[in-house]
Amino acid sequence: MIPDLLNFYRTTVVPALLKECGYTNVHQVLRIEKVVVNSCVGGHADGKQAVEDVKSELSVITGQKAAETRSKKSIANFKLRKGQLVGARVTLRGARMFEFLDRLIRMSLPRIRDFRGVSPKAFDGNGNYTFGITDQSIFPEIELDKVKRSIGFDITVVTSAGSDDEAKALLSHLGVPFSDRQRR
Repeated sequence: MIPDLLNFYRTTVVPALLKECGYTNVHQVLRIEKVVVNSCVGGHADGKQAVEDVKSELSVITGQKAAETRSKKSIANFKLRKGQLVGARVTLRGARMFEFLDRLIRMSLPRIRDFRGVSPKAFDGNGNYTFGITDQSIFPEIELDKVKRSIGFDITVVTSAGSDDEAKALLSHLGVPFSDRQRR
């Protein structure tokens, strides 16, 4: 079954971007290559249990098994040793990626209290967009009675765009709600 957002991308966004950007070929149109959902447990006293909680929450939210992340080097000030478990991540591609983005844009982001849109300044200069979610309870898949700890995570949308303006146009056409207000 084709996700609604993928169908919308193919039928509406691609023709709009062809016309707007002046592309001559459908294969030149911008696309989302992958979505990475990453969470770090940081300084929790019960590190292994915290990582297991993060893995299970990310698996429920994304529908795909989460992989553990380990530290690359030791940092004494953070009491971090090389190879220590620090979090979990999930890389989504294809139909599962579009289904996750559809749920995020339509259901989860509007559930954030006092939500006025995501920041339009969170692009990295290469057409990729990263924003943070402070609490996993905005996702409808999460049962609030079973939440042990508040878990925040970062969502990175990797696009084929070469510039931030092109990536913003793509995400805007897909329905990502960017805020209009200027942040200080």
